[in-house]
Amino acid sequence: MKTQYLIWVSAFASFLFSSCDPKSSESIEKSEVSDSVEETSEAENRPSPLEVKDAMISGKAFKVHYGSPSVKGRTIWGDLVPYNIVWRTGANEATYVELSEEMLVEGEKLAAGKYSLFTIPKENTDWTVIFNSEWDLEHGHFQYDEKNDVLRVEVSPQWESSSQDRLSIDLENPGMVIRWEKLKLPISIK
Repeated sequence: MKTQYLIWVSAFASFLFSSCDPKSSESIEKSEVSDSVEETSEAENRPSPLEVKDAMISGKAFKVHYGSPSVKGRTIWGDLVPYNIVWRTGANEATYVELSEEMLVEGEKLAAGKYSLFTIPKENTDWTVIFNSEWDLEHGHFQYDEKNDVLRVEVSPQWESSSQDRLSIDLENPGMVIRWEKLKLPISIK
């Protein structure tokens, strides 16, 4: 009887706290993008928050979904993210993009659809950016299979003097820009 009472009190308290939590317009927009309330709650509790960004690029809808890890004082390039090895370009499950129509990525055609996004960081040369047809990978690069690559392009990284703590993938000129720590990786998309 005492156990049932504690469960009821816990459930009621949880209900009160969740129903009194004012949502900002930003979190409401993210909730609308998610498939379920359960998924949104999970995303809010992740160490590397789920980010969903969408924009029109050259008049075509483009969306990116990714986990956004923080630097947390770690050495990122060449350590946490090794050089010359496929990286999921985010945290948790694989980062993926959605294209509403065919687009040009670094001048190469990429058909409409969903693709996981991977990169191969390199210490002193261009990075390889990979679009893979297996977009729904729960464990990122651990499930990556090169035979499903649809497009690979080479992109020149830029190194900035200021450091950014959280990974961001922004949809801006020239198309999609990945930033983390001192990295800026601009990927041309038209």
